[in-house]
Amino acid sequence: MAFSIFATMKLPFYKYQGTGNDFVLVDNRQNIFPKNDTKLIAHLCDRRLGVGGDGMILIEEDADVDFKMVYFNADGKESTMCGNGGRCIVQFAKFLNVISDKTTFNAVDGLHTAHIINDEVALGMINVSEVKKAEKGVFLNTGSPHHIQMVKNIDVFNVFDTGRNIRNEIYGADGANVNFVEQISENEFKVRTYERGVEDETLSCGTGVTAVAIAMTELELTNEATVTLQTLGGVLKVSFTKMDGFYKNVVLQGPALQVFKGEIII
Repeated sequence: MAFSIFATMKLPFYKYQGTGNDFVLVDNRQNIFPKNDTKLIAHLCDRRLGVGGDGMILIEEDADVDFKMVYFNADGKESTMCGNGGRCIVQFAKFLNVISDKTTFNAVDGLHTAHIINDEVALGMINVSEVKKAEKGVFLNTGSPHHIQMVKNIDVFNVFDTGRNIRNEIYGADGANVNFVEQISENEFKVRTYERGVEDETLSCGTGVTAVAIAMTELELTNEATVTLQTLGGVLKVSFTKMDGFYKNVVLQGPALQVFKGEIII
């Protein structure tokens, strides 16, 4: 699809997924991509008219660290941190020979470290200092804002309608991601997430499961330093150290894989 009558170009892209959370990735180290074009980004993320993805990620040069991550939601708007996207871009950086197996990179919420273990990426997340507990849920920010709510029979729970209502009615125009959780064992939980920007349930959310792991500790439902999270797209693990009310050394680990590559006319 051409977005200008004056010029078109072939855009090389790569498709990556992390536990079913999928992204269109583009090498923008030469600053060739028109990243202010929200309609173009939304088109590329469209599953019928474009490539298809829960979001789009650009890898760019950074003067101080290995690279910069720029993340867009499927609605075309630049957004807050994406944990699964962060793990995918680390694999992409290795594919491009930007890094080997370890990295430090810049994102919208600051610096992140990561290391690759075969098909998995262990990604350092931001420290968390504030967890708000209310009658109907828990709220915290793990690079993106998250609402966490315990439910029963999560496999048949109406995530779309309930999540959309919470996202809009409680959190207003900016919204928040909404995570529904059911405990499976002492340190294992099932999670389903309604994501703002996508405005639908996704198969997985990295910042979401990170928020869930911390929230479950705050609610005293687990006292384990590593929590296992089952999502519709696969299993993720979150580890952390709690010290003086702060959650530090927060790490999100799970698979991140290249699905395919191609070119699209823009």
